[in-house]
Amino acid sequence: MFAAPFLEAMLTGVVTGVLIRYYMLKRDYRQYPSYPHGTTIHLAMAFIAAVIGSVAVPALMEKEFTAVTFLALAATQFREVRDMERMMLKNLDRANLVSRGVEYIEGIARVFEARNYLVMFTSLLVGGATYWGNVFYGLLVAFIAFLISRRLMGGKIVGEIARVRQGKVHFKGPNLFVEDIHFMNLGMESVKEKYLERALGVIIEPLDDNARATLANIGQRMAIAHDVATLLGLYKDVDTAEFTPILRRDLDTGRIGMIIVPIERDIEFLIEAVKRVPVLESAYRAPLKTNIGSKASD
Repeated sequence: MFAAPFLEAMLTGVVTGVLIRYYMLKRDYRQYPSYPHGTTIHLAMAFIAAVIGSVAVPALMEKEFTAVTFLALAATQFREVRDMERMMLKNLDRANLVSRGVEYIEGIARVFEARNYLVMFTSLLVGGATYWGNVFYGLLVAFIAFLISRRLMGGKIVGEIARVRQGKVHFKGPNLFVEDIHFMNLGMESVKEKYLERALGVIIEPLDDNARATLANIGQRMAIAHDVATLLGLYKDVDTAEFTPILRRDLDTGRIGMIIVPIERDIEFLIEAVKRVPVLESAYRAPLKTNIGSKASD
């Protein structure tokens, strides 16, 4: 029979861990994994992580050392979760008119793996606090863990590293431009008319050299195109590749030009959509934090 403090610690840790994971299943326009079966899968993994974490400290105190070996097993399983998410998102990405890109997918998979570890660590702390103290101490630790989780869920967005403004869409002969940034050559008059009628352009101006290096990343630009197309819709089908949103870089200044033919033609919301795109962890660069980079920028 388990002692009452053991069960109390385990229940408190498990409930806290699952609730925190449920909170971290953010539901927004990306709609993944907020569909019912996706939510069920991740909550089930959270339950397993929470059980393993919550029993670790009480098991050590009760000299049940075998139970602690499950921590190592859990780490292996959560790495497999990351691989599963990566594979699933890559398969889903084939059906998107505008691809997320490999780096966006890798970032999402990495987040899901990390959040399972966060659940396990939270349950470990809450279970330990409850076992050594009481439920009140466990709930206090749970509240602190909730605040930390909220902070870890945040990240930089494009609007924090760059200024986004409207850019004029125009043609010079068959060549399409947003201000002075060249995009492509369009020979069909019907396509040119559609661009002049419906297309919107923006200029993304990096605030510093760190932002310039980050926005130069192709994966970051693909993420911008995907998110904006998701939010505003896209005047495009599988056989109209000429209406795919494009981002091009001004090599002299590091500015990024974007052109899109959206369903919802509203420049104000287009600018806001670009600003809210997350900065990918794998795309973020910080040359200014090095001696060479900071001196070269002077």
